Amino acid sequence: MKYYFLLMASVFCLTTEAQVLPKNFNELTKQVEPSLIEWRRHFHEFPELSNREYNTGKYIATYLQSIGLEVKYPIAKTGVVAILKGAKPGPNIGLRADIDALPVSERAPVPFASKVKAEYNGQQVSVMHACGHDAHTAILMATAKTLKDMQKDVAGTVVFLFQPAEEGSPNNEEGGAPLLIKEGAMDNPKLDVVFGLHMAASLPAGMLAYKSGAAQASSDLFKIIIHGKGSHGAMPWGSVDPIVVSAQVIEGLQHIVSRQSDLTKAPLVISVGSLHAGVRANIIPETAQMDGTIRSLDATMRTETHQKIKQTVNAIAAANGATADVEIKTQTLVNYNDPTLAKKAVLSLNKVAGTENVLESNWTTAAEDFSFYGEKVPTFFFSLGGMEKNKKSSEVGGHHTPDFYLDESGFINGVKAFCNLVFDFKK
Repeated sequence: MKYYFLLMASVFCLTTEAQVLPKNFNELTKQVEPSLIEWRRHFHEFPELSNREYNTGKYIATYLQSIGLEVKYPIAKTGVVAILKGAKPGPNIGLRADIDALPVSERAPVPFASKVKAEYNGQQVSVMHACGHDAHTAILMATAKTLKDMQKDVAGTVVFLFQPAEEGSPNNEEGGAPLLIKEGAMDNPKLDVVFGLHMAASLPAGMLAYKSGAAQASSDLFKIIIHGKGSHGAMPWGSVDPIVVSAQVIEGLQHIVSRQSDLTKAPLVISVGSLHAGVRANIIPETAQMDGTIRSLDATMRTETHQKIKQTVNAIAAANGATADVEIKTQTLVNYNDPTLAKKAVLSLNKVAGTENVLESNWTTAAEDFSFYGEKVPTFFFSLGGMEKNKKSSEVGGHHTPDFYLDESGFINGVKAFCNLVFDFKK
């Protein structure tokens, strides 16, 4: 990951001497909250998969045009970029929301539960906003409306980035943050900073959390194909069994984590999520394929891990008389919150929720393609709680699961946080 923006940290700041929010700010947020909830429920009921967010993008673009923003649509296939030019000179600030859903069948007992089905990897699947992107989208729409109502007090330009395909593009298509950036979303105007938020189902509703520095892991996908020699299952000595070799490879991958990596430096995860080989119980196949993910919170460790995986797999295959193909594909980089920016941004969050409701959290091995914006400019990514009152984190449905559920009562704090960050940031 490039840390170019660290060199620029001293140029950008959030300051207590920043603009002052208009006196009617709280009233404006109260006015927009019903629409925020309505939008979120609409997106939740009618989710769309990555790079297929046709109706979602059109809905967003139509609304933003109706309130007088300059709108670029479509961009990055189904995305929306909207521009608000403040009445005063100032920085160019990006605010980002992801808009795609997941192939998950909903069990949450809400009247606006999704019944949508779509094609995914050649199969008909249920579709659900099981990670909070519906809330992210609605919060950013409400932020756009609120800032538009305060336009005469806004210094600089705010660019609203409604990004498709954060969950990953299908069929090796381009998509997500890299495509949005490639198509110029950060260039006209040239952004000075990008802020983003993510719902957290296990954080109490309305609370805010952040992590300075490395906050979320890089994510890489790997595919390993073991080429052996087939045989009758009753005569395994005539084979080079790719399934047995695969078992050794899986164990070897875990030795990279537990015996070859300095885990006091940063966490590392290597997980094999699928293993496919053979078609019949008494036939040893010629090949086996495994697919998995690598998660790291240190750029150097990430590069070294890629090398160790290739060395380990090829060595184990060769020791068994087999060969191997190893393919590693980058999904995201380390999601890095510029420490100088984070130190100042937390002051803005404190204004929204109070210091007792703003937490500095630990890093996580979850991943986010928001990290690609951080290659270009300083970024700050924070979490907004969505857990019901009187619940424990162990009792809530996890992200990417059928029981995922968000309490809507704290959503408005996302709008307030974005607005405060916009008003507090100075170039």
